[in-house]
Amino acid sequence: MSKFCSNCGNELGTDTNFCSKCGAKINNDFGNNYASLNNDYPRIPERNIVTCVILSILTCGIYGIYWFICMTDEANAINHEDGVTGGMAFLFTILTCGIYGIYWAYRMGQKINEAGKLHNKPTGDNAILYLVLSIFGLGLVNYCLMQNDLNRFSK
Repeated sequence: MSKFCSNCGNELGTDTNFCSKCGAKINNDFGNNYASLNNDYPRIPERNIVTCVILSILTCGIYGIYWFICMTDEANAINHEDGVTGGMAFLFTILTCGIYGIYWAYRMGQKINEAGKLHNKPTGDNAILYLVLSIFGLGLVNYCLMQNDLNRFSK
């Protein structure tokens, strides 16, 4: 059975001390630092949505960037995929003047839905909703809805 990093979901070798993707220290006693592809998923933190929104507003969007990156990486981790990292998604969004951000919102809806099916968590397919909200400039609403779905995987 394959083992995965509990921090980022990267597949690991049997005698690895550090994850090759995120650098997290690996406990080789195969305890809580591993998640099996079939039975479990990496632990992701549960975020308070109201706190995230307030911090995003108070920091003039800087916390929103951090939130964007974290949600992207967590969606990749719970799907056990090496998709575009949060930092790369943010860079692509800047380079394309926001166009990639619209695609990102749609893709996040798909990823969260796939993770829900993979781990038997009720999430629903909100990809079109995220796309429409993103087109109308309601990215913060998207973040809240995505975080609500991601919080289901933290329990």
